[in-house]
Amino acid sequence: MGFGGSSTRRGSCSVLAMWPEHLMVGAVRFARPTAHYDAIIAFYRDWLGLPVLAQWRDHAGYDGVVFGLPGSPVQMEITQHGTPPVAPAPHPENQLVLYLRGPEALAAALARLDDGGHRPVTAANPYWNERGAVLFEDPDGWLVVLAPWVFGEPAETKD
Repeated sequence: MGFGGSSTRRGSCSVLAMWPEHLMVGAVRFARPTAHYDAIIAFYRDWLGLPVLAQWRDHAGYDGVVFGLPGSPVQMEITQHGTPPVAPAPHPENQLVLYLRGPEALAAALARLDDGGHRPVTAANPYWNERGAVLFEDPDGWLVVLAPWVFGEPAETKD
């Protein structure tokens, strides 16, 4: 069962058809620093397979990379500047969740990550394991959730 008691949808939510009138957002980018810049790029680009939309070196002392899907208004930016940051360990609920289009898409992603030597980790929240999602830690210890369904879309039914 998804959120809100619905068993016909993978999760349920109250979805607005557009941004509120006072907040006309055209794109969303999440950004964070890293202490492992080259390893982060390899993880997300080479092993997870996210496209690099932009990358720069030494722009006002910053190196950065933007990952996302071409044409998608949602992006993730990773930067480094000077001495690598000493950040507290990420909380287990700090997650990047990628909703994949079914078990075959999940299997393909898992094979690629396995080829890179990346092994799944156990979720603190049982929700993910109970629903067939698989989690990995990125080089900074942040969790990446690979879910074999798309949030809010109807669940597949077995005849």
